[in-house]
Amino acid sequence: MESKKKRTPAYTAEFRERGVRLFRERRPDYTSDNAAYRAIAPKLGCSHDTLRAWCIQAARDAGERDGLTSEQKARLKALEREVKELRTANEILKKASAYFCPGGARPPVPQMIAFIEKHRGVFGVEPICRVLQIAPATFHRHAAIARNPQLASDRTRQDAVDIEKIKAVHGKSRGRYGARKIWHQLRRDEHDIARCTVERLMRLHGLQGVVRGQKKTTIPDPAQPCPDDKVNRQFVAAMPDQLWVSDFTYVSTWAGMVYVAFIIDVFARKIVGWRVSTSMTTGFVLDALNQAICQRCPTGGGLIHHSDRGSQYLSIRYTERLADAGIDTSVGSVGDSYDNALAESVIGLFKTEVINFLGPWKSMAQVEWETLQWVSRYNNERLHSAIGHRPPQEVEDTFYEQMNTLEKAA
Repeated sequence: MESKKKRTPAYTAEFRERGVRLFRERRPDYTSDNAAYRAIAPKLGCSHDTLRAWCIQAARDAGERDGLTSEQKARLKALEREVKELRTANEILKKASAYFCPGGARPPVPQMIAFIEKHRGVFGVEPICRVLQIAPATFHRHAAIARNPQLASDRTRQDAVDIEKIKAVHGKSRGRYGARKIWHQLRRDEHDIARCTVERLMRLHGLQGVVRGQKKTTIPDPAQPCPDDKVNRQFVAAMPDQLWVSDFTYVSTWAGMVYVAFIIDVFARKIVGWRVSTSMTTGFVLDALNQAICQRCPTGGGLIHHSDRGSQYLSIRYTERLADAGIDTSVGSVGDSYDNALAESVIGLFKTEVINFLGPWKSMAQVEWETLQWVSRYNNERLHSAIGHRPPQEVEDTFYEQMNTLEKAA
């Protein structure tokens, strides 16, 4: 097996803005811009060249430096892509207008498949399907069956027989019969078919019976259900990106309350995402999650995200982001601190080593800077008793080295 290639992180806008802000705030502490880049970038988890590019672009966006702003670049790139797609679509439509019959009606699927087959070498299957509004999978399936009818499954062949009988009964009723009555009629005609099959085929072909008028009532949306507890207080993982735990805490400052969120990978107890904010909203914990997803790039499924029953973690935006990334959700079943003990432990360590040790605190910026330095040290230098008195980063590096060695040996 080949070794896994390291993916380039896709940093979020919030993460880039944070890096630029930290550089500007801490620039006086260093002798040069380059020195500041090289000192701050590793703590953020990016290269110094990346941080430099962010800072230069931020200066352009603020009008402090000549060059295209981020908005102008994005707009230019979008326009170039749009022009390219429009030119391709225009060429496809020109050829399609000469190929299909006039009249404006949607061409039959076999005719569209023949057109795609003829021009796929020039435009590609997906661009043509996008213009003709046909799924690429439909083309591939029909084309394969057209080349070899034996490839059609038994179900597909039976569906072709069943739909003709369904259409006959539906037409005989002048469109009045729904699935239930059509199913009963087919049984009377001694055609053995399941009712769910009738419903599926009618839905697939856009057939339906008449529906009686019903009085509409207002139905309130049910409360979003709480995910199951898939951890059950067993905070153990056999490899990185198998189980993440998350929680946040608060810090009292002279300027008001500040909140700090963490996401920890259970395997090596490594902090993979964090965020400092003055507001305790869903966006606050979502930023920490986005940082973790962008830097870790979890793939292949199997990753569980565990949290307590806080409203931020049960919000629709947060759960949808987890779903988009293919991450399974888990929430403590009882709701006490033991259900999220590992995250509570890390937060307790953070409050002991940073908040209580270095306080009192004047502002959020001060808390954020010290949190940045502590997370960097925690991940790369601090020895952790639960993982054999080694830093989390070292434990992960050792794991991947062993995996690569086993893969090469295999």
